[in-house]
Amino acid sequence: MKISGFHHVAIRARDFDKSVAFYTDVLGLTTKIAWGEKPGRAIMLDAGNGDYLEIFERPDQEWPGGEQGAILHLALRTNDVDGMTERARAAGCDVTMDPKHVDLPTTTGPHPLPVRISFFQGPDGEVIELFANELT
Repeated sequence: MKISGFHHVAIRARDFDKSVAFYTDVLGLTTKIAWGEKPGRAIMLDAGNGDYLEIFERPDQEWPGGEQGAILHLALRTNDVDGMTERARAAGCDVTMDPKHVDLPTTTGPHPLPVRISFFQGPDGEVIELFANELT
């Protein structure tokens, strides 16, 4: 018995159609399965490699203030942090950290792990990180 990998992250959306359009049209995720009726729709979007983003329509749900619970951000793997960041910016997203190179210190090897990252806010304020590195 063991965990075999990551399956999905679920987020809530006030404007379901806007969120789905953003993740499919701007970031390139594809629909795996959708269910429910307005105002309680849900969709699972394929991010590749068996990883999914699940979006729940919640237009009237009260949302937590300040910190959004235990999840700090959603990190999406990409081979073009700069290009994807510009696509997000062009779609009206607030880029909170422009693409930059970071050497992550590691306690599991002799060298830091070089990565390229950026951060922006998605349609409902969710924090999204774009992440590129050698380890996939």
